[in-house]
Amino acid sequence: MADRSILVVDDNEINRGILGEIFKDKYEILEAGDGKEAISMIEAHEDELAAILLDIVMPEMDGYAVLEAMQRKDNLNDSIPVLMITADTSTEAERTSYQKGAADVIHKPFDPVIVDKRVSRTVELFDSKNNLEIQVDDQTRVLKKQFLYLKKQEERLKNSNERVIDTIATIVEFRSMESSYHLKRIKGFVRILALTAMNNYPELGLNPHLIDVITQASAMHDIGKISVPDSVLLKPGRLTNEEFEVMKSHTTRGSEVIEMIKDVQDKEYYDVCLDICRHHHERYDGGGYPDGLKGEENSIAAQLTALADVYDALVCDRVYKSAYPVDKAYEMIKNGECGVFSPKILACFEFARPDMEKLVAQTKAAEEAEKGYSAGAK
Repeated sequence: MADRSILVVDDNEINRGILGEIFKDKYEILEAGDGKEAISMIEAHEDELAAILLDIVMPEMDGYAVLEAMQRKDNLNDSIPVLMITADTSTEAERTSYQKGAADVIHKPFDPVIVDKRVSRTVELFDSKNNLEIQVDDQTRVLKKQFLYLKKQEERLKNSNERVIDTIATIVEFRSMESSYHLKRIKGFVRILALTAMNNYPELGLNPHLIDVITQASAMHDIGKISVPDSVLLKPGRLTNEEFEVMKSHTTRGSEVIEMIKDVQDKEYYDVCLDICRHHHERYDGGGYPDGLKGEENSIAAQLTALADVYDALVCDRVYKSAYPVDKAYEMIKNGECGVFSPKILACFEFARPDMEKLVAQTKAAEEAEKGYSAGAK
């Protein structure tokens, strides 16, 4: 028995017999005498039907109604070709047949050879289309799996980058006698400023992904302090000129440290870390160090980190000074007492000021709570 079937739908038994005879050697022949019976046959044999030969004029339910029913049922005539067999040779009959989803129209009286060729051609076309759709679906599933795999790999790499950055930056924190909240504030300030800049200055080229990278990389800004002697790094008083030159070297020495871990970092993270580490003490008027970059010669990543670093230094206690009130810190930066910043960055600072001050209050409260807990535990 053939694996596939052809359904012949015609209220004339002789016509069904003639059409069935044409295809009996290729297909199993199924017959229906009207539209309702045809719908039942289609539902019962949907997966095995190669084609449907459908008369238009039939009692109870005509061929057009069968086409409409097939369209309502998951657009079946998109996957099973329906060829209309009709004595109506009018253009209107053909137009209506095609509009309702027929694949072809064959006129009575029909020639067996022509019917055979046209049905065979139509079945081949539909088989090719259906097979192509299956292949596309299969390929789509494979591509989706590959995409999800790559996304997981990307996420793992991102997490690895973040762990490397946070681990190294935390070592410097401990050595500099900074609290664990220093990095939280720096990254928080950078993100707040960056989001403000993205929303107000699209020409700066910021986007959510780049902001994520810059925010994480900003934690590496002071990695070079690992090479600064304790006598300079932890000095409570004012640095001498010679000591200040040693302190300034943390930008270039930090760049050397970043180079050492180049092979364990994603290139994008590496590039941004290197840039921030070397250039977060540059100033917009060229008065910074180590390269004296001026204006937009310095990257937006380094500019954002520079302001965040200065602000954190002002509002928090350091070995060489007590914290300034947030109002005073804001005025000092706006007035250029801590070096010159880009007008755009300063505008973002002014807009983002409430969020930055809120972060200062939150982290200081958390620090005090930790100190209280530690004292109680002792």
